[in-house]
Amino acid sequence: MTRWQSKGEFKSRVREWAQKLDVEARVISVRAMKNKWASYTKPTGLLIFNTELVAMDKDLGEYVIVHELLHFRAPNHGKLWKSLMRAYLGDYEKLEMRLRDGACPSVEDKAGRLRHAAKPQDAAHASE
Repeated sequence: MTRWQSKGEFKSRVREWAQKLDVEARVISVRAMKNKWASYTKPTGLLIFNTELVAMDKDLGEYVIVHELLHFRAPNHGKLWKSLMRAYLGDYEKLEMRLRDGACPSVEDKAGRLRHAAKPQDAAHASE
């Protein structure tokens, strides 16, 4: 798999996806985060991505990018969000499984879904 060359390349891809999804991402930051892969603030258009994503395969990084950007349109992981994920990434569940099971095991919520933006070290607190 291909990996990101730099933070700049990753941020450029975020901008491309934001334009494609018609999302106004005013500020895109890639920095160290202790407990999340990404976060967003819709009112300010601030998107923050964990630096660890830059070291991942591009397709997994794109999964996180699209996942996060779609929350500007669908605030939860309901039917609309799932439908949009499928429309843009096809069988996104395979990417989600790779992220969870292989590249970076992640926390699942009680329904077995990938917990939004959670990182592996949060596993002890995920079921609380």
